[in-house]
Amino acid sequence: MAEFKDLVGVTLARVIGEVGGEQIDFEAEDGRTWRMFHAQDCCEHVLVEDICGDLSDLVGSPIVSAEESTSENVNPEGIKPPEYQRDDSFTWTFYRIATAKGLVVIRWYGDSNGYYSESVDFDLV
Repeated sequence: MAEFKDLVGVTLARVIGEVGGEQIDFEAEDGRTWRMFHAQDCCEHVLVEDICGDLSDLVGSPIVSAEESTSENVNPEGIKPPEYQRDDSFTWTFYRIATAKGLVVIRWYGDSNGYYSESVDFDLV
């Protein structure tokens, strides 16, 4: 298991992921790869809900900040909930990552019946 902040100082060669996807891969110039994902179980739904900014801004320039924040069972101000949002339990997870070229915010949304994880994992592959 890695921490998202481990990306600070890393220069990425490629970022692979998309809205609606179940994972995003961060490939460093030195060959290391980190994966952001959710290990799906029975009764939850966790996906990349939105990417604000251009993922290409994260390539070729060292990462200067990498921050994670969450909002559980509350829709953040200014964020429209998805049509399929469940009332039982839901979590928004925001990843803010910046280089000198720009800032990208990756927004994940997860919901469940309240008994399953809605968290996003970040691992060194």
